[in-house]
Amino acid sequence: MGSEADYKFFTARRPNRRLARWVNGYLAQDCYSVRPILRRVAAVNYPVIVIDLDPAVRRRVPGSVVPAAVSPVSGLIDRPQAHAAIGRERCVIVELTPLGARALFGRPLDVLANTSVGLADLLGRRADLLAEQLWEARSWPERFRVLDFWLSRWMPAGPPLPPEVQAAWQLMTQAAGRVKIGDLADQVGWTRQHLNFRFRREIGLSPKTVGRIIRLHRAIDLVSGPEPARWCEVAAACGYADQPHLNRDFRALLGCNPTELLRFDDAEREIYVGFDAPFLA
Repeated sequence: MGSEADYKFFTARRPNRRLARWVNGYLAQDCYSVRPILRRVAAVNYPVIVIDLDPAVRRRVPGSVVPAAVSPVSGLIDRPQAHAAIGRERCVIVELTPLGARALFGRPLDVLANTSVGLADLLGRRADLLAEQLWEARSWPERFRVLDFWLSRWMPAGPPLPPEVQAAWQLMTQAAGRVKIGDLADQVGWTRQHLNFRFRREIGLSPKTVGRIIRLHRAIDLVSGPEPARWCEVAAACGYADQPHLNRDFRALLGCNPTELLRFDDAEREIYVGFDAPFLA
């Protein structure tokens, strides 16, 4: 908490278990700052929807994607992004799985990779309906129930991922990114070239890049818990040849080195690293 004029409120919840295949989690955010807050977003393997409940001011940071003006949606991203937020931000963040994004938006995810699109551009009238009911809800638990209600109706009726792509995704996540692309192709019955082409089209990034991002987030998990591992142990556990390789991926995918991540306690800076550890600030 900064000055009396500043405040931050976050609360997270898992979706209804019926939505587990499609949605990772919900995060409610209500923040106000009289000074700009630099908000970094790590490279992530999951599409993210930000549903604004009030108009928000998000300013582009050089080198990053321009956020959509209202309720931005981003696909998978393979590089750190950033924007400056000022004033009040009251929104609900929905972290989807690729299967969920394919079902909800009805299109391959390559069109969303490394970009930001307004939710209304993807869902049309459904986006207005959702935002209106979330705004009218009286509490955050009620807003989470609104999301459960509509997403459980829309997603099961949407198109699935190709089964080979879905299988490859599951194998990669189960192996924490430590799987060779050739072995992955053999297991789903495709050539390596065909797997790369179809995976990139349907998911938005190549299997190799997705594996790097999975390993990065595994490393973040290992050092952000109550008993953090040593960096040399983290590098070995996540499949890095040595700590310098780990450092390079941190800089490329997170925008800072491992030591800086743990010192990231400036009140005017935050890093979003995903639902399980949403903001490091």
